[in-house]
Amino acid sequence: MNNALLFTAALLLAAPAAATTLTVTFSVTDAPTGQIMLSLYDNEAAHDGGGTPVAQAAVPVANGQAVARFPGLAAGRYAIKAFHDIDGDGKMGMTPFGMPTEPFAFSNNAPAVGGPAPWSASHFAVDGDAAATAITIR
Repeated sequence: MNNALLFTAALLLAAPAAATTLTVTFSVTDAPTGQIMLSLYDNEAAHDGGGTPVAQAAVPVANGQAVARFPGLAAGRYAIKAFHDIDGDGKMGMTPFGMPTEPFAFSNNAPAVGGPAPWSASHFAVDGDAAATAITIR
């Protein structure tokens, strides 16, 4: 192999993966007010173990939907936990027994079974190409 070919191969291997923008659209049917509060996770341990999300957002509900954008994401697996903060107080309403009183959802529209949907049911792929990735959560 010649040196120019080796140099080109080394540059390609060292080049960082292209970042993409994740657009998350929430279809809201519960109430036309409030905001969607969401957390984005990039690994199972943080998602299922109550760890720190890689990003968070609060997006207003308007015309039956809310849209959040996360630019600059590397390729990988991600999962979202969200709730509809109808009263706008910035926290999920709960009964005295710890049951949610405001609607909640997870990526892949994964169902909650005795608690938040697990990573195994809610993770999705974000491709590392320059194209945007879009998902919808109901």
